[in-house]
Order: sequence, then C-alpha cells, then structure tokens
Amino acid sequence: MKKNLISVLILALVFANFVLTAILMFSVLPETKKANTLIEKVCSAIDLDLNSGAANGTSSVPIDEQEIYKVNGGEKIMTSLSQGKDGKAHYAVLTVSLVLNKKSDNYKTYTQEFLTNQDETIKNDIIKVVGSYKYDDFETKTEEIRQTILSDMQELFGRDYVIGVNISESTSE
Repeated sequence: MKKNLISVLILALVFANFVLTAILMFSVLPETKKANTLIEKVCSAIDLDLNSGAANGTSSVPIDEQEIYKVNGGEKIMTSLSQGKDGKAHYAVLTVSLVLNKKSDNYKTYTQEFLTNQDETIKNDIIKVVGSYKYDDFETKTEEIRQTILSDMQELFGRDYVIGVNISESTSE
C-alpha cells in the first residue's frame, strides 16, 4: 500500500511539473520572441551584423599566411587633397602597405618583385583615392579611404590575394 501511495505522489508531482513547465513555456516564449524582434530592429537601425562570425579581410587568414608589401618601398607618399572650405591647398603624407595572402593562387604570379615593378601604378591609385578627399574629411574618413584602396587593389590583383591595406602614418596639413 505504501508503494502505491508513493507512486501516486510521484505521478502527481510529475503532472504538476508538466503543467508548470507548459505555463512557463506559454508565458515566457512570446516575450522572448518580442525581445528578439526588438533586438533585431535596434541592430538594423544602427547597422550591426548579428551573424558576423568571421569578418572579411585579414582576420580570416592566419597571420603566418600573410605577407606585407610596403608601397613605395616603405617611403612616405605625399599627395594634395581636394580644396576644402577654407580655399587653401592641403596635403596628406602617408605610408601604405598591402597585406597579401600567401595561400592565394595569385601569390606565385604577383611576387614582391612584380609588385615593386607595379609600384607606380599602386602609388597612383592611392594618390587618386586620397586626393579625392577634402582636408576636413581626411582625418575622419580614414577607414573609408582604406576600404576604397583595398577594393581597388583587389580589382587589380585579385580579391583573395590582397586582403588588407594598412595606413601606418598619416598626416595632413
């Protein structure tokens, strides 16, 4: 008789647990969905990517598979900037290097020696990109300048070969 009473008590507790779990699911799940919808709306409003597990560019390539090419032999590149609000001539001086992927198919084609021979083409493209910015915008839009140079270099040498652009020194006057 005691075994039946304990079995009935356990069955009643399991049933109570099931009922409470069902109530919890029906009360919490809609609120969680609403919170997720709100979070997605906020992220889209401030232009965040929720699904960015691996970012594009150099972070997806291990450091030992990267090589740095210093544009203009590591020397500074000087270019004039577009005329700003003050009407004066302004200049930018910067040092640029390209981050190359050693595992790319183009790595054997576009060697350091080849890139050195194409240095004037690379430098002219950088001057063209940087020169299109005004003095007022140069300091605040460094990332945009970097991305524009990167896309131009990827068009020239291949998307999987040039994976990043570093601007290590930049001054404007």
